[in-house]
Amino acid sequence: MEPSVCAIVVTRDRWALLQECLGALEAQTRRPDEILLIDNASTDGTPERVAERFPSVLVKSLPDNRGGAGGFHAGLAWGHERGHDWLWCLDDDTIADPDALEQLLAGAARAPAAPLVLASRVEWIDGSSHPMNRPMLRWRWSGEFGRAAAQGLLLIRNASFVSTMFARECVERFGLPQAHFFLWTEDIEYTTRILRDEHGYLVPESRVEHRTKTTETALDDTTGRFYFHVRNYLLLLRGSGLRGVERLSSVRFYVTTLASYLRRNRFRPAAAAVVARGVRDGLRGATR
Repeated sequence: MEPSVCAIVVTRDRWALLQECLGALEAQTRRPDEILLIDNASTDGTPERVAERFPSVLVKSLPDNRGGAGGFHAGLAWGHERGHDWLWCLDDDTIADPDALEQLLAGAARAPAAPLVLASRVEWIDGSSHPMNRPMLRWRWSGEFGRAAAQGLLLIRNASFVSTMFARECVERFGLPQAHFFLWTEDIEYTTRILRDEHGYLVPESRVEHRTKTTETALDDTTGRFYFHVRNYLLLLRGSGLRGVERLSSVRFYVTTLASYLRRNRFRPAAAAVVARGVRDGLRGATR
């Protein structure tokens, strides 16, 4: 039997983009068996609009905005509860090519090892690779990397939630994304933990467009939102997903990002306070 696929989209107050996202999902050459929408307490009438324009889409409205982390936590739990084999996560500003899902499933079928995670190629509106969504490749598993490449796949170490598909076994073995992350790094933490000893692949033929306003990442942020990077990346470092060498290189990366943020903000006291608060909460917060 063909595997059952549930598409999970998280949204908040972005109807113009959301309707393009949902339209692209309904136009797939291999349509998802169900489309679940997690509405993060939108104030623009999103649930009512979806019910009218996309009556087959199931909507779960959260009572408050729980960020991407809380949204995908709820969505993956819901999709798993409904018995699907694969859970396909997308942001509401992600527009999938018509054969994106078909190609992901084709990648799973030819993968040299049973995958727990499959990711699409994510591009920005100009066709360039989107820096927010480039997965880390698993170079250290050289033999398995080569076997994957022979099948037209890339062996990956982590991925974002922009067009990444999870086997239902992920929820059963590794739980759900950590909802308290709220924003940034929750997808990297979740996939890093899953793929510590398991296989995940990027399927280049599966393409989506991530229609963000810019290609800036969390590391380019100069506002108080940088707190989430500081806190959440430290929670990742303290968790169980990274191996020894990986943890050391990740610590170097983390320290470099904090120093860069402080320089961009000219070491102002407000910026130092953002970093200090993030480090404090990252040392206190729960990890897996």
